[in-house]
Amino acid sequence: MTSVRLPLPGGGTELYPLAAPREWTKPSAPFTSRTAYAAAHVVPRTLAENVPGAPADIDWDRTLAYRHELWSYGLGVAEAMDTAQRGMGVDWTAAAELIRRSAAEAASVGGSIACGAGTDQLALDAVPEGRQGLAAVIDAYREQMKVVADTGATTIVMASRALARVARDADDYAEVYATLLDEAETPVILHWLGDMFDPAMAGYWGSSSVAEATETFLDVIRARPGKVDGVKVSLLDAEHEVGLRRALPGGVRLYTGDDFNYPELIVGEGTGEGEFSHALLGIFAAIYPAASAALQALDRGAPAEARELLESTQALGRKIFEAPTYYYKTGIAFLSWVNGHQPGFSMAGGLHAGRSVTHLAEVFRLADAAGLLTSPDLAAARMRAFLTVQGVDQ
Repeated sequence: MTSVRLPLPGGGTELYPLAAPREWTKPSAPFTSRTAYAAAHVVPRTLAENVPGAPADIDWDRTLAYRHELWSYGLGVAEAMDTAQRGMGVDWTAAAELIRRSAAEAASVGGSIACGAGTDQLALDAVPEGRQGLAAVIDAYREQMKVVADTGATTIVMASRALARVARDADDYAEVYATLLDEAETPVILHWLGDMFDPAMAGYWGSSSVAEATETFLDVIRARPGKVDGVKVSLLDAEHEVGLRRALPGGVRLYTGDDFNYPELIVGEGTGEGEFSHALLGIFAAIYPAASAALQALDRGAPAEARELLESTQALGRKIFEAPTYYYKTGIAFLSWVNGHQPGFSMAGGLHAGRSVTHLAEVFRLADAAGLLTSPDLAAARMRAFLTVQGVDQ
């Protein structure tokens, strides 16, 4: 039995035995009961300047290979999202290249892909106030949405730090989104990102009241339902999400972005429209074999099995996404490394330092308990090497 000495949260260490690897079955056909995307991270070149403030230097082979891994389990890829360090190491130039390359790879294997379009080419301090600022935001969105549309991928209209900065009220948000939806040639996914993921998003949709913001959000969608494929909501509030999905116009999906409560939300209360959520989740990039198995169970009409599978990963998801939530990407990259999908535990912008040794040790334990360490010997060897560097005796 493979074992590794892990640090304990309260001090000291324990000799931790790893479980035998679990065999996961890949789907033989596309999923029919749910649409699901995994928001994938990026792998930097190991010898790049992966330090705070340095531009992203992406290992394209490893980054794209990870996307092929997700597609092989039947999941779609949500590209160039927060998980890919948009605004935290990856700028628009790198994100645009990522979108183009990933969309081409998706087309080569028939994989599903949706890509984030935002306004992060704007320097926030340089965005003017008032009408000029709103025009600048709209133009920035137009530029990025065109890049996505030109690849044939579905567009995800991301929440905008620049819009949050210049918008004066709900009417400004409504005007910007109405313009973008009117101009979109195909239905898009709208993304509402909570301030637990990005503090700059506080008061998005023109109000600090979630109820008031929700009405503005719904008004935008109800005015142009044919232009909205779905909405991704990342507020970590299951009760709010259930109410919102029931209020959406027919044909508009709700893609859960709740990395805490996804088992109950995805399985839902029934099979009717509005009774369950689809998925567009960062945690799916870490738990994709189990997520795929759960979706296969739903397709077989086995919701209890699906929920059990998803719940077996829930403690891991909550650990990876614990506060400060915006450092969740560190845990996803860490599991990618211990599972052999990248040569080093490094991230663009030095973000691999975003979590503590004890945090990552607990991520390791929980991933093992969920059957998500694909090679225990490799995982243990890499964990020992990491801990030795961190000063934990092995």
